[in-house]
Amino acid sequence: MKMTNFKNTLWIAAILFTPEMAGAADGGSIAEAVTGGKVSLDMRYRIENVEQDNLLEEATASTLRTALGYTTGSYHGFSGYIEFEDVSPVGEDDYNSTVNGKTEFSVITDPVGEELNEVFLSYKGDDCVLKSGRQSMILDNARFIGNSGWRQNEQTFDMPVSYVNTGIENLKLTYGYMTAVQRVLGDASPVGEFNMSNHILNAGYAFDPFKVTAYAYFLEFDNPVQSLLSQQTLGASFSGTAGNFSYYLEYATQSDYADGSPLIDADYSLVELGYRFGGLTIKAAQETLGGDGTYGFSTPLATLHAFNGWADMFAVTPLLGLVDIYVDAATTAGGLGLKAVYHDFSSDTGGVDFGTEIDFLLSKKFSPVYSGGIKLASFSSDSAPAYADTDKVWLYVQANFAN
Repeated sequence: MKMTNFKNTLWIAAILFTPEMAGAADGGSIAEAVTGGKVSLDMRYRIENVEQDNLLEEATASTLRTALGYTTGSYHGFSGYIEFEDVSPVGEDDYNSTVNGKTEFSVITDPVGEELNEVFLSYKGDDCVLKSGRQSMILDNARFIGNSGWRQNEQTFDMPVSYVNTGIENLKLTYGYMTAVQRVLGDASPVGEFNMSNHILNAGYAFDPFKVTAYAYFLEFDNPVQSLLSQQTLGASFSGTAGNFSYYLEYATQSDYADGSPLIDADYSLVELGYRFGGLTIKAAQETLGGDGTYGFSTPLATLHAFNGWADMFAVTPLLGLVDIYVDAATTAGGLGLKAVYHDFSSDTGGVDFGTEIDFLLSKKFSPVYSGGIKLASFSSDSAPAYADTDKVWLYVQANFAN
């Protein structure tokens, strides 16, 4: 949804409706509920640099993401939310955003632009939440349904119905009917929106210290060209802790749905084991996205950046599938968050070594409002030219005002 004069409106509103000026009380009438809400303002400035061992030029993106939201007060359980989002260049923009035509540079998928990011009406009862409209959604670890929050343009979903019920103790049931996906590529991209007819079902039961989740995701692409990608994914996960040990086990199977291609047939698995040494947590895992040379297991609605390396070399699963063996170490020291990850990538079929990757994150929360960090990813290819050596560096600062 494109907005004329959006940037001027956004900045004027940001000045006029600072968090200190916003009211916050449930209204006794509809008018009081609408006017007595809360303003939120989130701003993230980021520099991203990408250097690859191929014919593309080194890319640098310097962008500011501004998200201005308003939550109404509550009226008999009903409330509304609206959020505008703007991504603007600040200085250098020597990068291929996929829509700016600068194809001589490496890709950084943070196109500039503005959009209506979220707008929905919600009803909150004693044990349920019902929403209708454009909204963000994250289920479980975001492997299948996520908001791609690392990108400057958030991924959101047009959902006439999303429903969460917690009426049974320890059980959380989620259902959603989805008609479109607003992707990180933005309105200017011909594939910035997927028109779909999706049914999302997820059930999680927690019995300390364990949790069991079962899910069924039925994705149907409405576009005739994309309809061959329609798929159904059925799966379950089991996680828990035992003293200093932790574990996460997951399995899913994927097949064709609606007008999907009969070639869609693949499995997914994740085995992750962790151990905590004081303030240091180490995890070792193997994630497998099946592939047989004609189809690779796909997760088109996922938060992809969080999986298979921050260099994003495998946002699209190879047709031979992907096996990601990784070791993850994370700690907090002196108010700093530290994380390092080592990945070894190979194919599920055919014995192909794709390469290795080292990721590193240093983050700091300076106050309840301000945070920042430095992030690095270095991918070393064993299968050029299909995958090129790639180095990425990010520097970001963020301010989140919410009253």
